[in-house]
Amino acid sequence: MEFRRYFRLAAVALAFTGFAGSANSQVKDRPLGVIELFTSQGCNSCPPADELFAEFAAQDDMVALAYHVTYWDYLGWQDKLASNDNTERQYAYMRAFGSRSVYTPQAVINGRTHVSGAKREDVTGALDNLAKTGQAMNIDIKITENPDTFTIDVGAAEGPSSAAHVVVVHYQAPQEVDLQKGENKGRKVTYWNAVTDLHTAGMWHGKPQRYELPRSEVEKKGGCAVLLQAVGKDGLPGPILGAAVVRRPVN
Repeated sequence: MEFRRYFRLAAVALAFTGFAGSANSQVKDRPLGVIELFTSQGCNSCPPADELFAEFAAQDDMVALAYHVTYWDYLGWQDKLASNDNTERQYAYMRAFGSRSVYTPQAVINGRTHVSGAKREDVTGALDNLAKTGQAMNIDIKITENPDTFTIDVGAAEGPSSAAHVVVVHYQAPQEVDLQKGENKGRKVTYWNAVTDLHTAGMWHGKPQRYELPRSEVEKKGGCAVLLQAVGKDGLPGPILGAAVVRRPVN
């Protein structure tokens, strides 16, 4: 289904430098960072990363997204949460980082660097290093809940900036999977925030801007996050400048 058919996401330039006020519930979200975990149910190195990822996903100050990839399915277990789009996103990061191969479990941090998703000290160290060097979330994104919509207000850049994509990422509520074949046969693993689809919803050009999502579409799809991500002229994903969670699903 075309994105435009189910997302009434109209970009409206704000007529003022601040954010619009509202009597409804508002969340101003500048998280500590964005963790994108590339994982697979068919990879025997992934369960420790999936367990660690669950801790990050449960934090209110973190945006954590799990992209299940397809290339380990040949080992005997088809990952039902995997998609070719998820795999392609990982390969796009590979090209952006100048790497020669992909691997799991890989954690991409803020769209800027990657580490083993199974090593807590690597993930937290990367987050700390990016924060110290000014490469954390630098753009405010505020989510306002309205009766029929979620309003997303993206703030202004503090200095000169390039255009960035407003990316909407849908993901599922936590679910336990009984792995009956493959390298993880006999395990029961709970998977958090498994990404189901990802779309570029609009452009941001450094100035305050507003977007709207139909509430009904967001709620029926589970969780939803918004990433403000730079994209190179070659179309490859770049640094994530801001992020927020529209809705966190629970069991």
